[in-house]
Amino acid sequence: MEPTTLAAAQEIDFSLLALFMRATLTVKLVMVGLMIMSFWSWAIIIQKHLAFRVARREASIFDRAFWSGEPLDELFEKLGPTPAGASEKIFAAGMLEWRRSHKQDGGLIAGAQARIDRAMDVAIARESERLNKGLSFLATTGSTAPFIGLFGTIWGIKHSFEQIAISQNTNLAVVAPGIAEALLATGIGLIAAIPAVVFYNKLNSDSDRIVGGYEAFADEFATILSRQLDA
Repeated sequence: MEPTTLAAAQEIDFSLLALFMRATLTVKLVMVGLMIMSFWSWAIIIQKHLAFRVARREASIFDRAFWSGEPLDELFEKLGPTPAGASEKIFAAGMLEWRRSHKQDGGLIAGAQARIDRAMDVAIARESERLNKGLSFLATTGSTAPFIGLFGTIWGIKHSFEQIAISQNTNLAVVAPGIAEALLATGIGLIAAIPAVVFYNKLNSDSDRIVGGYEAFADEFATILSRQLDA
């Protein structure tokens, strides 16, 4: 390498901020968009982690109360028709339909078991939708961010070749900055995509386990009410 070329290359600032500032407007917009996607993904990851921890704690507390031997009517009266916890809401939906299915003379309206099951299924579906809200953004970020970054890289390399053609100089001092700026877009795309994919898989699995617990509880509760109906 020629001494003059080496000296020129050493004078170029290759810090991340400098690479960003030297990039074209299109590449800058790509990188800013990817950084916003990454920031929003981390916000969803943290929020879902906290929400799932609360959901598991609420389910554990209610499970102990439900199997404590306390009469279900008393537990329902204590919780009220609109409780806060997800498991409590499923229980309240079943108990509310159970009470509505009783006639004034104490008898049961036909089809009570099916209506109770549907009421709890609707409650479970609502809680499942609430738990999974935002996870689709993580999936979208994980699948599209690398390609968005690649678009920025291709556009940056195209601009670099145009500059080389204009200057008619292929020295490292001319080529390296443009290539480095272009590759930065792909790097940011991968930084946004990798955590999104990893945590989407984890959070989706955690959500399935929590919803599975709700469904198991609904089945157990429906079994208890079925015994009451048969009696």
